[in-house]
Amino acid sequence: MLDIEETITRLCIHEGICLKPYKCPAGYLTIGVGRNLITNPITKAEEKVIGDWRHGITKNAAFYLLRNDIKRVERECRQNIGFWRNLDDERQYALLDMAFNLGIKGLLQFKKMLSEMAIGNYRGAAKECLNSKYARDVGKRAERIAKTIETGEFKL
Repeated sequence: MLDIEETITRLCIHEGICLKPYKCPAGYLTIGVGRNLITNPITKAEEKVIGDWRHGITKNAAFYLLRNDIKRVERECRQNIGFWRNLDDERQYALLDMAFNLGIKGLLQFKKMLSEMAIGNYRGAAKECLNSKYARDVGKRAERIAKTIETGEFKL
């Protein structure tokens, strides 16, 4: 997996950062760097660190939550994607980014894409990534992720 600072930078580009609670395009209450408060509520331990988030959080608090989210999503990917350890850092990042955006359950719905990745057919996997509602919903983000899957290189 990429180093956490690089992952943070990329997720900030894709998700943006908002220090006050807001509704994401899918209608979920969200804060920080894409922290979905409905599917991933603030834990008691996190609330001790960040305080009352209902009126907003600091940038440091947003990055604290993001680090926790990255660790959680990476763990979910490792546990649910049998070939995870066989992937290079960039392709691991691509799947982590998708899981961050869609949730692990959402990512696991990409059965054809994941099957193609498992056998090393990255061109086919990229095609499957782009042939989806996800790609239509997130546009350029999906294009970057598909290109990363295909080439093993992340480019803005």
